[in-house]
Amino acid sequence: MKHLLPFCFWLLLSGFAQAGTLDEMLFAAQQGHANTVMTLLQRGMDVNAADREGTTLVMHAARNGHQNIIEITLKSRPNLLKKNKYGDDALMLASLNGHLACVRLLVDAGAPVNPQKSDWSPLHYATFNGHETIASLLLDRGAQANVPSSSGLSPLMIAARNGHLSLVKLLLHRGADAKLRNPEGHTAEDIAQKAGNTDIADLLAKAARP
Repeated sequence: MKHLLPFCFWLLLSGFAQAGTLDEMLFAAQQGHANTVMTLLQRGMDVNAADREGTTLVMHAARNGHQNIIEITLKSRPNLLKKNKYGDDALMLASLNGHLACVRLLVDAGAPVNPQKSDWSPLHYATFNGHETIASLLLDRGAQANVPSSSGLSPLMIAARNGHLSLVKLLLHRGADAKLRNPEGHTAEDIAQKAGNTDIADLLAKAARP
């Protein structure tokens, strides 16, 4: 009995308050237990079922980097457009957490690299945490380098603020506009200067020159 208490407490914290089989499937996806996920899907569990936060099977797998779970899930045709209550879809979560193989699987399966009605794109998330290889892949697959978030931040501005020099170079090489301004009138160079990233600011100043 005492061994069940931590698991039950975890379920309460995670918002898994639905039927036990759904709880089991989502927990298995988070932990990478492929056989459990496969068995429950074969029994007829809804591949798009979600916890209280709106996180589905494929989202849990993407966030935690479980490529094998995603491969299993894709066979049941999950809705890759679905978002959790925070507005994140599976590709965004994989991009944020640096799971390249998962990103590639999801993009190949049709996950949108330029999602509609979203605050941040997968490219925003990749640049936030400095995942250069993922950013490059997303750009290869058609991600738009200059689309701002709802607050007016471009991926280049995020990379500049967070000190990701190699990502700034990549974005500039792939068409990012160093002259873009956020609603406060600040460019990526201004943002880099404010963050103390002078090497990036110098690079952006050169890129913005005619």
